[in-house]
Amino acid sequence: MKKYCWILFVSLLFFYSNATAQSGNYSDSINRWHQQRIQDLKAPDGWINLVGLFWLQPGINHLGSSTSNELILTHPNMPARAGYFEWVNQEVYWVTEPGITITENSVPVNRQLVYSQELINIPQLTLEDLRFTVIARGDKIGIRMRDLHSPALDSFHTIPRFPVNRNWKLKVYFEPRESRKIEILNVLGQVNRENSPGKLAFTYQQKTYRLDVLEEGNQWFILFADATSGKTTYPTGRFLYVSQKKPGEEIYIDFNQAFNPPCAFTPYATCPLPPPQNRLSFAVNAGEQYQHDAKK
Repeated sequence: MKKYCWILFVSLLFFYSNATAQSGNYSDSINRWHQQRIQDLKAPDGWINLVGLFWLQPGINHLGSSTSNELILTHPNMPARAGYFEWVNQEVYWVTEPGITITENSVPVNRQLVYSQELINIPQLTLEDLRFTVIARGDKIGIRMRDLHSPALDSFHTIPRFPVNRNWKLKVYFEPRESRKIEILNVLGQVNRENSPGKLAFTYQQKTYRLDVLEEGNQWFILFADATSGKTTYPTGRFLYVSQKKPGEEIYIDFNQAFNPPCAFTPYATCPLPPPQNRLSFAVNAGEQYQHDAKK
């Protein structure tokens, strides 16, 4: 009898130790993901260093710190006039002001095509610590400005979030759809038809819910809102990625990796919004939270 009790004790100890180790490993993986998120946001191509977004008008758009310019950026590195963007038909050219040094890949630029629908790689122009590139959003063309030494980089340290809870990692089932397009609204009020191969269905508290997914490489991209939106999480909703699996492999959605859209960190982003069908009625108390001082 004593031998049996001892074997039972050792077995239970091994079971709980193994379960604790697995739980710890899972929490560690989410914490690593969180730290990578912070690094990505602070990276040269991240969202924290943005200092401006200017929408072009057809024709010539002068850029500089002077109020005589159409595009005004007050910054120590920005001269009174740096040059101008010229938008003609569906092409945008940059022309540098004489005496000003603007480079692309360390090569001085005098006049250069910086946007067209056929241009595969959009160039990034450099003016000391400043970087600027063209973005297109529907019929709008804009200039996104970055400061690689923005003070915001020093003041941004973390993102508030819920405690890691493995119960928010849920098994899902992919339901393909025949019509592969859904409408997605963005913060600019534009509606775009995006490729959506189907839905992910999951069970929560004995009810089945479905989320439309967008296709992004070998991942599904999800825009969703829930009962926490506007309370403890970002008002418009959050984003989430789910890895696509081969037929027969189990698929999981991990709400511990739900993250804020770029608009939570900068006013110079053009975020898509969750479609109405992706608004969950319950509170997802997992993933990133949002506070008005979350940028600090």
